[in-house]
Amino acid sequence: MEQNQYIVALEIGSSKIVGAIAEKSASGLISVNHLAEERLSNCVRYGCVQNVENIKSSINRIIHELERSIDGRVTQVFVGISGRSLHSEMTEENRGLDSQKSITQETITSIIREAARKQVKSYETIDIVPCAYYVDKAETTEPVGQFGSSIKIKANLIVAKPQLKLNLDRVMSFGIKARDYIVTPLAVGREVLKDSEISLGVMLVDIGAETTTVSIYKGGALTYLMTLPMGGRNITRDIMNGANVLEETAEQVKKNINNPLDPNNVDIIDIEGVKSSDASNYIAARVGEIIANIKQQIEYAGMNDDDIRTVVLIGGTVAMPGLPQKVEEILKIKVRLGQYPQTLNITNHAINKPEYIQVFSLLARGADMMPRGETCVERHSYESPMVPPQAPEAPVVPPQPEPSKPHKRSFIEKLRDKAKEFFTEDEETDE
Repeated sequence: MEQNQYIVALEIGSSKIVGAIAEKSASGLISVNHLAEERLSNCVRYGCVQNVENIKSSINRIIHELERSIDGRVTQVFVGISGRSLHSEMTEENRGLDSQKSITQETITSIIREAARKQVKSYETIDIVPCAYYVDKAETTEPVGQFGSSIKIKANLIVAKPQLKLNLDRVMSFGIKARDYIVTPLAVGREVLKDSEISLGVMLVDIGAETTTVSIYKGGALTYLMTLPMGGRNITRDIMNGANVLEETAEQVKKNINNPLDPNNVDIIDIEGVKSSDASNYIAARVGEIIANIKQQIEYAGMNDDDIRTVVLIGGTVAMPGLPQKVEEILKIKVRLGQYPQTLNITNHAINKPEYIQVFSLLARGADMMPRGETCVERHSYESPMVPPQAPEAPVVPPQPEPSKPHKRSFIEKLRDKAKEFFTEDEETDE
């Protein structure tokens, strides 16, 4: 019988590290029941690892907790990549063809690999996403099988500063193999967005602790990706500086205001020595700036507001009361909150939370990438203990009675014996 596969993923963010395990059955059902996380403080800045040794220790603890939950050993993991310098760069590759031969998938793959080798100054290419195909200058969505004398492929190179992946490599040198690096925004877009949204125009916005990632899709493909150096922690620090309180206090204030984006209608209360009306002013100003920068990305992508039909929000900061409505009000585009991948069955209700969409998407993408018969976990096997063979016991010999003296048989006994012999012979003859 085919064994179930185990997929393990790690998502390293600015405020926390999350690890999770998915189990994929032979029928393709993917279930998630185990998740572990550790909160971070100043170890990751803007999504880039700063303190390698501290992150190693955190990941070790997460892995050990996951191993205890499944009674096995994690041998490899899929690692998500995101961070301040991550963005897309458009490129294109042209190639002449033999018009007498049809275009094959091998041809397309070869051209894409060639495009991925292009160097972007000061950046490293992490991934490549094809956007459009042109055969003899005519755009097509299915070039394979067509005939033509030339082909052009437009693609987005997903690039980042070399330090981003270099420090991840250093972190993953502690023993657990990084099976593959997955660009987290691409995994989320693949798993969370609807095909109709990707076709008609959608903007995926992930507002995290220190970064906001904007991915724009149109015509069935990614057209733009940018990471902005701002997020929920900027809001917290504004309260810290304005009210002269510690970060922990500012975070509590931020979470306990009933209507933080509407200073004119907020309940006037005192939270940890901070007036709610003052804190609401700080919050509304910073959120307005973040949304304005999100809106600006549409123009930078060479598009206009009419090209975007839907905005999908994810990330810890979007849980702030009124934030989705404020985004919709300013952008004037329909907004919805992202949901975890429908390909996953979250069997543990305690972890079924929007804040884990990123790691769930990495699991779903990893499950799709993992060949059949391979796994990220070695389950412990328990065999019955070997019992040494026992020497055979000596047979028990019953005590023998002492020999008795010969019995002197009477005439009557001798006669009875003769009769028995006669009847025995007679029975044998009858048979």
